[in-house]
Amino acid sequence: MDPASPVPVSRNLSPSADAARQLETSSPAASARSGYFRWVICTLLLLGTTKNYMDRQVLGVLKTTLQHDFGWTEIDYGNLVSAFQIAYAAGMLLMGRLIDRLGTRIGYALAMIFWSLASMSTAFANSLGGFALSRYALGFGEAAVFPASIKAVAEWFPKRERALATGIFNAGTNAGAILAALLVPWIVVHWGWRAAFIAIGSLGFVWLALWLLIYRKPSEHSRVSKAELQYISSDPPAPTGKISWARLIPLRQTWAFVVGKFLTDPVWWFYLFWVPGFLQSKHGLALTGLGLPILVIYVISDFGSVAGGWLSSSLIQRGRSVNSARKTAMLICAIGVIPVVFAYRVESTWSAVLLIGLAAACHQGFSANLYTLSSDMFPVEAVGSVNGIGGMAGAIGGIFVASLVGHVLQWTGSYRVPFLIASAAYLLALAAIHLLAPRLKPARIDFQTQA
Repeated sequence: MDPASPVPVSRNLSPSADAARQLETSSPAASARSGYFRWVICTLLLLGTTKNYMDRQVLGVLKTTLQHDFGWTEIDYGNLVSAFQIAYAAGMLLMGRLIDRLGTRIGYALAMIFWSLASMSTAFANSLGGFALSRYALGFGEAAVFPASIKAVAEWFPKRERALATGIFNAGTNAGAILAALLVPWIVVHWGWRAAFIAIGSLGFVWLALWLLIYRKPSEHSRVSKAELQYISSDPPAPTGKISWARLIPLRQTWAFVVGKFLTDPVWWFYLFWVPGFLQSKHGLALTGLGLPILVIYVISDFGSVAGGWLSSSLIQRGRSVNSARKTAMLICAIGVIPVVFAYRVESTWSAVLLIGLAAACHQGFSANLYTLSSDMFPVEAVGSVNGIGGMAGAIGGIFVASLVGHVLQWTGSYRVPFLIASAAYLLALAAIHLLAPRLKPARIDFQTQA
């Protein structure tokens, strides 16, 4: 065989010193002895995700205020949301490659600078086009947060801790939405809406200083003990190589994940960008009264994220197959979303808040299991690419839904159709997933590396 030709990689690894080391370092006691600095890194990632969602949520909190000041229609606002999502979809194609090329430390730092400046630039917009340009830049830069965070987790955590670390930094999505709802009204009351974009955007440079001061690869970090470095690198070395999208796109398993994201991600965007305005316009809440209802919605949502992941894991531990456990958890979440169809018509503000909170919790539980499907069906080398394709599909779905919601609200003034879509999307997604991947069989990929 030509030594330069691709050589298939065997995954049947014989016992080795690496395997023995993995067994020795797999217990909780070994984790405790090794040290904890990797959790400082995880905290940095949590703060980065929180900042990311604070920036994107400012516009949602200020929706009613800006519509009043600039005379925007619902269609105009929908177009602003679409501008963000178009750029976010494009960013999903490019940011992962950029992070891989520049490295996690520099790549994430540059992305934070870019999107923080984009967020701050919104304060100087005086037209719909100016706002759209700022939101486009924000969406493109913010697309880096998950590729960078997931890569950082892969650098700093052994496989058995990566799900927990990912769950922790992903909690920043809810934390950011809560903090924006609490801080933005206070800033607006004291200094005006333009100051809100500047103040929230500038927080990125505080995070940036901490990131550049603290973040290095584990092997290059003076704060990482020898024992912790050994624990971090305790997984057996895995074969590496490139898996192109061309190999992934024809697979039914890929489309199961993509369709799931396409149908359900837009619902989350709807909650993020339209619920504050819904509470103001339909329930008469003042800008300063949004904080507590938004807090309740996203705290309930956090519970759903943890409970959804726990449920499928618990079922597996009790002897259910992965296929049965994942889909049972997703079915329960999909059914739990259905009552949100009544949110537009209930008279009580807190009834609406609780219905939306339940739906948001079920979304997070469904999403936690949907993300896990990619690692159930694909080798680790392909998970990032599959998630990138799915993330782009979710953003594209969000573009369509943003336009639809804007036009429906402009024509009817009713949130009936958006909440109807939100209530049905998850059952449709689960049906499509089951049709495309009835047993969640691992995808057959001709994985090869260069010798």
